[in-house]
Amino acid sequence: MTDSDEVNAANAATADETRDGDTFGVGIHVTETELRFVVNVPSDIDSGWTDPDAFQQLVERITWETLDQQDVLRTIASHAPDGETVFLGTVTLRPDETLVDHTLQAPTFDEA
Repeated sequence: MTDSDEVNAANAATADETRDGDTFGVGIHVTETELRFVVNVPSDIDSGWTDPDAFQQLVERITWETLDQQDVLRTIASHAPDGETVFLGTVTLRPDETLVDHTLQAPTFDEA
C-alpha cells in the first residue's frame, strides 16, 4: 500500500465515522379541518433509506417521544391560521435508524 492509498483509506474511514445522517424538517400543517404532520425530505437523501413510509414514521415517532403531542397540537390548533405550517425543528437520522441529533421544540406564539 502506498502513502497515497493509506491517506485515501483513512479519509474514507473518517468520512464513514463522521457521517452526520440525513436531516428531516418536521412541521404541522394547519387546514380548516385537520392538523397534518409533515416531514420535509432532503433532496440528497442517503440511498440507504429504502422505504419512505418507514423513515417518515420513524421521524414522527421520535418527534412525539421528544415533544408532548397533545400540548403541541392544542397550541397549534388555537394559534396558527389555516394554511400555515408550523415548524417544529429537525431530526437527523442515519439509515440504520440511529438518531444523530434533533432541534425539536414546542412552538410558541407571541400574544399581541
